[in-house]
Amino acid sequence: MKKRYDINILGQELAVLSDADDEQVASVVRYVNERMEDILRTNDGLRAVDVAILAALNITEDFLKLKGVNEDLCNQLQRRSERLIRLIENAS
Repeated sequence: MKKRYDINILGQELAVLSDADDEQVASVVRYVNERMEDILRTNDGLRAVDVAILAALNITEDFLKLKGVNEDLCNQLQRRSERLIRLIENAS
């Protein structure tokens, strides 16, 4: 069941609904704020919307890299599992 959370992202109060637990929501909020604050530190004078867009782009880039790594690992695991199954079948 979704729960309502009142969060603060870069000084903006937002109400969000989430199935995640309190710790997970707090972790996400902390991560987003950290990424946005990093952008603000290195790009003085940006509007909040620009900071949000840059943070979204950076976070998406990180996500897609990790997704690719995960897919590669899953494919490796699948190939190794298939080889092990063949070895076991041939040993029988």
